[in-house]
Amino acid sequence: MAKSQSKEKTVFFCTSCGNESGKWFGRCPSCGEFNTCSEEKVRESQKGTKRIEKLSEESAPVPLSKVISDRDERIESHIKEFDRVLGGGIVKGSLVLLGGDPGIGKSTILLEVARNLSNDGQRLLYVSGEESLSQIKMRAKRVGDFSDSLLLMAETDLFVIEEAIEKTGPQLVIIDSIQTMFSPDVEAAPGSVSQVRESTSILMRLAKSKGITIFVIGHVTKEGNVAGPRVLEHMVDTVLYLEGDRYASYRILRGVKNRFGSTNEIGVFEMTGSGLSEVPDPSGYMLSGRPEGASGSVVAVSMEGTRPILIEIQALVTRSNFGMPRRTAVGIDINRVNLLMAVLEKRIGLKLSEYDAYVNITGGMRMNEPAVDLGIVMAIVSSYKDKPIDDHLFCFGEVGLSGEVRAVSQADQRIAEARKLGFDKCILPKAALSKLSKESLTGIKPYGVSFVSDVVKLF
Repeated sequence: MAKSQSKEKTVFFCTSCGNESGKWFGRCPSCGEFNTCSEEKVRESQKGTKRIEKLSEESAPVPLSKVISDRDERIESHIKEFDRVLGGGIVKGSLVLLGGDPGIGKSTILLEVARNLSNDGQRLLYVSGEESLSQIKMRAKRVGDFSDSLLLMAETDLFVIEEAIEKTGPQLVIIDSIQTMFSPDVEAAPGSVSQVRESTSILMRLAKSKGITIFVIGHVTKEGNVAGPRVLEHMVDTVLYLEGDRYASYRILRGVKNRFGSTNEIGVFEMTGSGLSEVPDPSGYMLSGRPEGASGSVVAVSMEGTRPILIEIQALVTRSNFGMPRRTAVGIDINRVNLLMAVLEKRIGLKLSEYDAYVNITGGMRMNEPAVDLGIVMAIVSSYKDKPIDDHLFCFGEVGLSGEVRAVSQADQRIAEARKLGFDKCILPKAALSKLSKESLTGIKPYGVSFVSDVVKLF
């Protein structure tokens, strides 16, 4: 009887970082996460076998000066917001992972990209493991007209998909989704850690060896991360997240990782009956419906990459009916809000420990830039004193623990964006004011402040 060349064994994977262990663990020894252990059966090749391959010309080492750069070989999707997040367009031979909540619009935005590129004469292959071809066509009718250069395929076997890519020779491939794909070489269910890793590895090899751009759609967990091991994000070239409330009309495309561009850029879209449409003026979109003459409302300017965005920060401060005041924040880190409230109580003497505080960024945006600190402070003080802020005033600045207002970068771009929307008064750090030219302040009445006590005096 012939001896088997491989044997089956049980291994345990960490779904957070991809660490492999021979025994079960409650806490991952690599990343320290609890309850992330996943048991799977894999086949192990028999020991003692050797694999010898000849070094091909393509894989042979070459000097750096002989390498041909494909930096300028970018394909425009004709969706400016999408190209902005990618760093200027789609890079040939890249592997891009797109994640997001169910129903957020991941398949829709990639169908729009496929429509534009197919109408340009590009050959594309759309592979779906979740829908039939008729279901894809029903969804495509809402997006627009497609040319015959877009090929559809309903398949989950990666060997079959690889053969189809060999025969059709597409320039771009869309995989929907990676959790439904499987490799026959791995004896595990589709969506398991080992299958996701192996499937991504096969797709990465195809993208790099044949120069094909591959977009992979990934499901997300309850925490908002792409389902599967964290190593999945390390293997791909670009990681994009489509964010927003699925019951609201806005969508935000954010780059988390990008080997070919900045990770600070965002793209803003609006969900309509015909798909996702671009929002060329996100500041005006975020400020639409802003109440006039209401206390606790202020406009702040934040930078997302190279783009300044005006956002409305709202605060509601009410006396607490219980011994412990309640703190709630939407769109802002709650710890940052608690820190700024402690600064106001210590440096100015506001008795905020006796009040509940609710802070919100309208429009569903989430901001982590320190430049919105001054806006949070002004909104809290305005609500506490029940005094409205001038509707034509905007602000930006970082607040330190000593109550000082620190300068932030790109102040001239922030002011220029606010001027376009009709704002004519600005509260900004005095250190930033001294560096601005008269031309950048044209039509703007600036108020330079050094401490939060200077801000309170303006009310």
